[in-house]
Amino acid sequence: MNTIENLNQHFSLEDDNSQLTFKMGAGDIPVIEVKNELASAVISLQGAHVLSWIPAGEKEVIWVSADASFAVAKSVRGGIPICWPWFGAHETNNDFPAHGFARTVLWEVMATQQLDTGETLVTFKLDTNKLDDTQQSMWPQATVAEYKITIGKKLSLELVTNNNSKQAITIGQALHTYFSVDDVRNTSLSGLDGKDYLDKTDSFNRKTQLGDVTVSEEVDRIYLNTPGTLVIDDAKRKLVISKQGSSSTVVWNPWQEVANKMGDLGKDGYLKMLCVESANAAEDTVSIQPNEAHTLHVTYEVRE
Repeated sequence: MNTIENLNQHFSLEDDNSQLTFKMGAGDIPVIEVKNELASAVISLQGAHVLSWIPAGEKEVIWVSADASFAVAKSVRGGIPICWPWFGAHETNNDFPAHGFARTVLWEVMATQQLDTGETLVTFKLDTNKLDDTQQSMWPQATVAEYKITIGKKLSLELVTNNNSKQAITIGQALHTYFSVDDVRNTSLSGLDGKDYLDKTDSFNRKTQLGDVTVSEEVDRIYLNTPGTLVIDDAKRKLVISKQGSSSTVVWNPWQEVANKMGDLGKDGYLKMLCVESANAAEDTVSIQPNEAHTLHVTYEVRE
């Protein structure tokens, strides 16, 4: 792994209006700290995991548990974990980690750039041929994921999966974003009215959403055929989610009983977060032919 000194030597940015630096974060895991005129952000190199995004003049948009554990090869409770190259349990082997391995391995920094727009662009890569033997045994196909994070008044996330193998591959994925809300009991999610969903809390029974999504109990749902824009409204602000390359949406809040069993959500943390995940899951997995690619693109924006 590159040292912090080497990473800063090759990729740090600094001018009158912006700064990008590498530091050692919690759990001795390197992070990138970005600050420009439009926003600030923190990104862990483990999992290319966004831990913070604060547009100028706004409060934190991304929720991370006060009791989150930061450890090598372990997932973090909060932020924007990348579920890849499968979503949920592995289709054939329950011993493989849920949601794949992308969120627990170090991603390679490929480039950093200060854009003319004032935004900062960070590009990561995950090459499965460079993973350890255990991870390669889970995913033997030659596959490269590229992840571009653009930090500004909007947060733009682009995950490109390149199939470099000689056979078709099928992936499931999600940007498992934990959004910070004032109080989930007073929060609504619009854009899913009339959509069918699979209810994990009820044996994955298929149901239909009526009106906005609200949370007053455990919610764990995969909404189907949902490529459109969504809006989280917590009565203090609106968070707009726009996406391409995703036709499924996962909505999750564990509520009190499950949260207490999890142990890392913090005291009443479940009241301060709502996961809305842009995904390719359930009936929406993606088949990629040899030498072709699939792009999942998501943009977040705060509106008062």
